[in-house]
Amino acid sequence: MIEQKLPLTDAAHGARVVHAARPGGLAALLAKLPRAQRDFAASAGFSGRAEEVLLLPGEGGVDALLGLGEVRGPFVWGALASRLPAGIWRLGEGVENSAEAVLGFCLGAYRYAAFKPAKPGPVLVRPADAAGAEREAQAAWMVRDLVNTPANLQGPGELATVAAELALSFGGAATLVEGEALARDYPTVFAVGRGSERAPVVAKLAWSGGGAAAPLVALCGKGVVFDSGGYDLKPSAAMLRMKKDMGGAATMLGLARLIMAAGLPVRLEVAIGCVENSVSGRAMRPLDVVRTRRGLAVEIGNTDAEGRLVLCDLLAEASDRKPALLLNAATLTGAARVALGPDLPALFCNDDAWAEALLGAGGRVHDPMWRLPLWDGYDSWLDSPVADLNNVSAKPMAGAITAALFLRRFLAAGVPWAHLDLYAWNDSPRAGRPEGGEAMAMRAAVAAIAERFGPG
Repeated sequence: MIEQKLPLTDAAHGARVVHAARPGGLAALLAKLPRAQRDFAASAGFSGRAEEVLLLPGEGGVDALLGLGEVRGPFVWGALASRLPAGIWRLGEGVENSAEAVLGFCLGAYRYAAFKPAKPGPVLVRPADAAGAEREAQAAWMVRDLVNTPANLQGPGELATVAAELALSFGGAATLVEGEALARDYPTVFAVGRGSERAPVVAKLAWSGGGAAAPLVALCGKGVVFDSGGYDLKPSAAMLRMKKDMGGAATMLGLARLIMAAGLPVRLEVAIGCVENSVSGRAMRPLDVVRTRRGLAVEIGNTDAEGRLVLCDLLAEASDRKPALLLNAATLTGAARVALGPDLPALFCNDDAWAEALLGAGGRVHDPMWRLPLWDGYDSWLDSPVADLNNVSAKPMAGAITAALFLRRFLAAGVPWAHLDLYAWNDSPRAGRPEGGEAMAMRAAVAAIAERFGPG
């Protein structure tokens, strides 16, 4: 995958200035500007409302004003990416957090440009304190590119190769498990992927930012590059966005990138299940029974509930390593979207301290999630008359919870585990969030991990 370049520069010569103001601080900001600009803003009725952008006459060109309204966080700065003329710009008066400004500007400037190159746009002068924001923006662009790539160009092998290249680029190690080894060691991953002409792969990454005693962080991601639903075929409208069904894998790769780029003092292990859920004579069928890595037999109640099958073997292996944190992400259930909508990932966690850390970090960095319960009373809904458990509940309720309970069955005892059920997509464009693939809960997760284990 060719990495896109962020619209940042160190060349400040000739840069125009963009100021920012909230409604309550507008008068004080305008008082600092030349009289001509102050009068122009007043005559134009600039009020400082969120995402309001006004170009101001300046010597030899134009400057700009951005309204912040009462919005907090980086996304309001994304309005500049589409509203400023092409050229070089620098931050001016009224900027409360230059790192947030850089992050929001870069998030708003993203375009998927593999086939339709973006037109030249504004470029921002890099502030001195923007290194962390730049890392986060680059990781988010990588995640978005992965999710937005058409499925005909990104099969299981291509996604696995991206994962391996990422590990190697930071001095880590990568292993790709395929063929007979995959069928033996990850039988449920194999069962999901065997129906496709494009063979399934498990991509494993290992990296260390500390010695042998450093805490182990394990990440697992659902990498279903396209989900037809299998024999329980999705209707055409539900299949339109299924190239994004590898959004959990993309998010975990983005998180891994942030951990490695920041040099956090942890040992990192990542496992990505890369598969395509297709219909063929080799595809798994409803009421098939599959033996898992953990030894549990799973009856296939629905072939469209394949993501939990991709994850369960990965979680079994990762939890046996006794990590200090096991985190997985997946575009797992429509039920989570019904409960929380597209912008709010569902968090399930068996450890209250980690749940509070993740939720708190999400609030601080404006990358929110919402905790849902691992409700033991629904665990029996996964019972099967012919196997240890079914991959779906027979009841048409609490689908996100029962999916999380299914995953929990495969964990080793005593391992702190967090499961993110996310959408990984923006249905419509907003400031800082273009339509298409999205990295959700990634910045929150790296902030929580850095807080718990310390900076690099």
